[in-house]
Amino acid sequence: MIKVTEFAADTAVTSPAQLIVRLPFDERKKSRLKTAAENGEPLGFMLPRGHILRDGTRLLDESGRVIEVKAADETVSTVSSDSAHLVMRAAYHLGNRHVPLQIGDGWLRYQHDHVLDAMVIGLGLTVTVEDAPFEPEDGAYAGGHSHSHDHSHEHSHQHDGHHHHEH
Repeated sequence: MIKVTEFAADTAVTSPAQLIVRLPFDERKKSRLKTAAENGEPLGFMLPRGHILRDGTRLLDESGRVIEVKAADETVSTVSSDSAHLVMRAAYHLGNRHVPLQIGDGWLRYQHDHVLDAMVIGLGLTVTVEDAPFEPEDGAYAGGHSHSHDHSHEHSHQHDGHHHHEH
């Protein structure tokens, strides 16, 4: 398996990617991931923590090839209404539940969930369940603080396993 460990420098953005990887959102928020390029080549992502792989993100594998991440289609609920007020109310209620939320011009999108669909329909909006790429707003799923520029806590949770054996 080929290791993918770093983000491509900006200079690599202009050249065509040698490999394409299509990933749903839940995989684009992981820093450790076993996946495969579209050509079937197995890849192991070992990236710095705290980054979301956006559609179009460029990565480098260990041999220096440029890999482009694409947002895969996944089952999403797209919420719309002619009333901006209703769309904002729905955004408020979804945000209160810490749901990753993509905010478009007059529409909202989240990963499909029957409970959320029922709530949104109850507010008076239309929900369309569809397959589409999902690119939520930054920040909601980082627990309110990002670790992308703070590596001092990187190893603080890896205990040696000798603390919890009082039987």
